[in-house]
Amino acid sequence: MPASLGLMGMLMAMSAGVAMAQDYPGATHEVCRRVRVADQPRDNHQIAGTLVGAAAGGLVGSKFGGGSGKTLTTVGGVVAGGYAGKKIQENHQDNNVTYHYEQRCYQAQG
Repeated sequence: MPASLGLMGMLMAMSAGVAMAQDYPGATHEVCRRVRVADQPRDNHQIAGTLVGAAAGGLVGSKFGGGSGKTLTTVGGVVAGGYAGKKIQENHQDNNVTYHYEQRCYQAQG
């Protein structure tokens, strides 16, 4: 009976040594976290909004003026409409962000 107690004591001491080796100060270990990441919009440069706005602005601008003035209002409408369309799409994308989750890991000391 005493021999088996000695063997158990030795096994417990060995397992305690292994645990202490894993907790060695200065050792590195991997830390993983689940983080929320914003998805990139499909049209990151707001090309669709710019094109639709430019077409609408050009259409509206062509209804004003006459002769060379009509050309000027059409071009002005295209430029203003394109800018407005880009800003409208940009605002919509900023207010309707979607997210997904990723697991990110890094090495930490201690």
